[in-house]
Amino acid sequence: MVVKGGSPLAAAQPAAAIKGELPPADPIPAPAAEITPPQMVLILFGTIAFLYFARPVILPIVLAVIAGMTLKPLIRWFSAWHIPPALSSAVVLVVLMVVVGIAFVQLGRPALTWMNDAPQHLTELRLRVQNNFPRLAHFHAVAAAVNDLGATDAGKKPVPAIEVKDSRGTSSILNWTGTFLAGIGETLVLLYLLLASGDMFLQKLVQVMPTWREKKRAVEINHELQQHISDYLFTVSLINLGLGIVVSGGLWFMGVPNAAMWGVLVAILNFVPYFGPVGGVTLLAIVGLLTFDTLGRGLLPAAWYLVLHLLEANLITPVLLGRRFTLNPVVVFVSLMFWTWLWGVPGALLSVPILVSAKLVCDRFPTWSAVSGLLTR
Repeated sequence: MVVKGGSPLAAAQPAAAIKGELPPADPIPAPAAEITPPQMVLILFGTIAFLYFARPVILPIVLAVIAGMTLKPLIRWFSAWHIPPALSSAVVLVVLMVVVGIAFVQLGRPALTWMNDAPQHLTELRLRVQNNFPRLAHFHAVAAAVNDLGATDAGKKPVPAIEVKDSRGTSSILNWTGTFLAGIGETLVLLYLLLASGDMFLQKLVQVMPTWREKKRAVEINHELQQHISDYLFTVSLINLGLGIVVSGGLWFMGVPNAAMWGVLVAILNFVPYFGPVGGVTLLAIVGLLTFDTLGRGLLPAAWYLVLHLLEANLITPVLLGRRFTLNPVVVFVSLMFWTWLWGVPGALLSVPILVSAKLVCDRFPTWSAVSGLLTR
């Protein structure tokens, strides 16, 4: 019996029930798979291994992105004067390379001269240390005498020098130099493309976001990252530049040769937390002991830089940067060790900007507030 006006699906359901077959049920969405702790550990170690072995590719990209965030406000300022991003990016990069090239040429010549005379400097430094610390020299003589107690006359004969010709060291230096120059070239080209593209990547990212709320959050995070990273790096660069100028002035007043070179070097070292200032103090102590005869005057350059660094680190930098960039010192030190191990000297320079970026991203997501609290002092 067929009921008029009924649908074929309604007529088929009773027939299926009579035959003992159940009608097809609506599909139930599968629950989202949760990541277990062992899987998180594997993902973490896999990411670290990827960053380590893909360093020649990843490092120029990270350097270009950080530098692009730093220079992006300057490109926007040029855009306000109706200058195309492609032209303004080229002008900014050319001016930057010219300034760096002039500084490298002017300060590189005394640096190369000092490095060529390094063996003579080391010998002179040892004599100065022995003169200023006679007990240390006496202890060294006693230790040498103890080592020679069991030596016979035959054992005291001079051993003929053996010259080993090995070109592996030279080839390694050449390979490292080529890799370094290639990395710089890749970073500059990628930096220009990022600056010249304007907001193209941001527009692509907004198009991918499914909801209007996520689109708005992506734009806010992008602008906040650019502004904060730019403010941080510009402020730190100005602080270190001022520190280098003041250190150079003090060294020149003391009579230290090549005072400008040492000021630039300690300014660059000051970008690296903890290890940079320690290296600057050690370097100026060596320079002072090589320059002056007395111990007090020899340690005066290192003491001058140490006082200025303490003033900068505890007063000037906190006042200029404010609470936004106040990070946990323990986390900063761990981040410095990790990125230095992972990427060497570039990783040490990038450790704090990466940490600042991570803190800003965590501040925007309530679920990551605990991580943001851990990063803050």
